[in-house]
Amino acid sequence: MNKYLNAKSIGLFLGPMLAIMALFFDLDPENRVITYTLSVAILMAVWWITQAVPISITSLLPVGLFPLFGIMNGKEVSSTYFNHVIFLFIGGFLVALAMEKWNLHKRIALKILMKVGNKPANILFGFMFATAFLSMWMSNTATSMMMIPIVLSVIHGLKLDKLKGKFKIALLLGIAYSASIGGIATLVGTPPNLSFSRIFNIIFPLAPEINFVSWFIFALPLTVILFIIIFYWLLYLYHPGKEWSSTSKDVFKKEYKKLGKSSFEEKVIFLIFISMALLWITHSGINIGGFQVSGWSNLFPEPTYINDGTIAILMASILFLVPSKKGQQRILESDVIAKLPWRIVLLFGGGFALASGFTESGLSMWFGESLKWVSSYPPLLVIVIITLLMSLLTELTSNTATTEMLLPILAGLAVSIQINPLLFMLPATLAASLAFMLPVATPPNAIVFGTNRIQIKDMIRTGFLINIIAVIIVSLWVYFFGSFAFNMDLMNFPEWTMPK
Repeated sequence: MNKYLNAKSIGLFLGPMLAIMALFFDLDPENRVITYTLSVAILMAVWWITQAVPISITSLLPVGLFPLFGIMNGKEVSSTYFNHVIFLFIGGFLVALAMEKWNLHKRIALKILMKVGNKPANILFGFMFATAFLSMWMSNTATSMMMIPIVLSVIHGLKLDKLKGKFKIALLLGIAYSASIGGIATLVGTPPNLSFSRIFNIIFPLAPEINFVSWFIFALPLTVILFIIIFYWLLYLYHPGKEWSSTSKDVFKKEYKKLGKSSFEEKVIFLIFISMALLWITHSGINIGGFQVSGWSNLFPEPTYINDGTIAILMASILFLVPSKKGQQRILESDVIAKLPWRIVLLFGGGFALASGFTESGLSMWFGESLKWVSSYPPLLVIVIITLLMSLLTELTSNTATTEMLLPILAGLAVSIQINPLLFMLPATLAASLAFMLPVATPPNAIVFGTNRIQIKDMIRTGFLINIIAVIIVSLWVYFFGSFAFNMDLMNFPEWTMPK
């Protein structure tokens, strides 16, 4: 405990000290605002990393400091904290909380596990698939917390603690890793994805929108590839072999019977969940190569007014209107608002405000010019380095905060060397979810480590190679598949990078 307290104490004083020191470096004599923005960014970075001050409070610093230093108008910086991306997150999270409240997520997971069979590979696949699928729509923390009691009951029921002991490591790590890679597939799956979507729009307002469907087309195949690699790697390392005796699916059936019959509330939530996903996927249409389908938003007078946040809030609102049949007034009540992760909402806002400050002050372009020497290296090599650096950083720091700090810098670098910003911003965003080695890297890692059935050496031994392979695959995926998925040429410098 003292170790963490000391780190916080050091960060509390180190942040302001480094921020003040930065003021003595005149980065641009004709534009002192660049230096002021760097000073605020350093303070936020140190406090975010050390958590000397609660992350959500650090995220509010731009509201107070940007107007004082003349970086941004107080009204403008305040407005960055709430936008359609925030409401996409809130709406999606409300549906996830409804699933959690009425145990729909547990029913889905157990239903999958009952179908997979009783072989080690089938059981591992079932747990990983259920976790990855739920993490596409829910917080990976909530998904992991829900799956852990199920996997522990299976470990106990199949006596995996006494026999076949190593296979329990595969099940536990399978949950942690699947929660991370499942979140990659959708914009709402993990906070860094939403941060990227909004920061990209802030810095390049003329660029095509990165919406739910374009991201889904790009990221879902990547999730599948990583899923298959991790599944076979875990099976190779921890397969129980001859120790495995014939088992039954009774463990899953017993857990499922405890849920009873599907309730009216569960059916309504499932309908809302499916409807929301379909509306996200179809609202703006599909345009892949020469294949084009119009979206349902074209049926309305102003189709461009409708975005993913609009859909999320409309569908989530229905849950507050439908009466419950179990003695409660509605499926969701006002008390659920307190359960929303407001610190993440503020963290989003702080990142968006910082990105706006980087753009308005010119700091992102200053970084880009300073790193212009990168242009002498092949783009693919630069992408690999960015992905590897981000993967290592996120093992030790908040993945969302790190993403929000680096994306504006990478955007400036891309513009300076005349390359499509997506080539650098996409791998950094994806790499924020590639933390497989340490318990502190992600909440799912910490949760499975907290079961006391797995050791750090097991996590490092298993996760190191996955990290390296994932970095290579993500780099190649962005470089070769990005153009097709987003229907734009990532190899050419686009016109939409010009100021509005």
